[in-house]
Amino acid sequence: MRPGVPGTGQRLRAAVREGNKDTPPLLLCNGIGAGLELLQPFVDHLDPAIPVIRFDVPGVGGSPLPRMPYLMTCLSRTVTTLVAQLGYPTFDVLGISWGGALAQQIAFQNPRRCRRMVLASTATGSIMVPARPSVLAKMITPRRYRDPGHATSVAADIYGGRLRAEPELVTTLLTKHAPHPTDRGYQLQLLASAGWTSLPFLPMIRQPTLILTGDDDPIVPTVNARIMARLLPHAKLHVFNDGHLGLVTLADELGPLVSEFLSGPLSTRT
Repeated sequence: MRPGVPGTGQRLRAAVREGNKDTPPLLLCNGIGAGLELLQPFVDHLDPAIPVIRFDVPGVGGSPLPRMPYLMTCLSRTVTTLVAQLGYPTFDVLGISWGGALAQQIAFQNPRRCRRMVLASTATGSIMVPARPSVLAKMITPRRYRDPGHATSVAADIYGGRLRAEPELVTTLLTKHAPHPTDRGYQLQLLASAGWTSLPFLPMIRQPTLILTGDDDPIVPTVNARIMARLLPHAKLHVFNDGHLGLVTLADELGPLVSEFLSGPLSTRT
């Protein structure tokens, strides 16, 4: 657990993987309700020279609840203050699903500190091509993180991809890590994203961006990634053969791909 982040009063549980001291770290922003352990398979397949910073959103995993609801803009400031507190003046950011919204906000608010952005299985927020109502209904509560039987029963419908054939794998990914998200913490994440959209400022994000999307993602239909790729000035789109959690279930393929993107020249990519 990190101490209170200066200027915010919020304590965050964070984990840092050391790497090359001259390499900017990759800041990982997780999906709704997910603790920092979820992305461990991806981290394991990322170039060990790249430092990695992970954290739990307030009210999720080991981070305590905030004193009041927060906005994406506020959480962005809190997280980037944490990165500075850890001693890193510049960084790259990767966001998956809900964390992709936070990553976009971070990149927009920090054009000089944030060098590159990776967006995985995510979209532009409240204004997007939505999932089917039956899928969204299963996302309202964090029950899937606590109840292995329920998680297995909804895995195929929610996450698609590999989990259609192996729904029991979701218990390893979601329910084995504790503490699980609190109801209040999960609701605050939903509230933070309600009404938030990146559509007005996406064309102003200048960072080179790698967009990753699965070809079988029930939560975030693939067309959303194509929309972002058209709006971001320096974006590269990669469609992989898996579902919403492909960053984890396909970590052996996507980890090296992200490593290559982060290690390449900072020249404009189109």
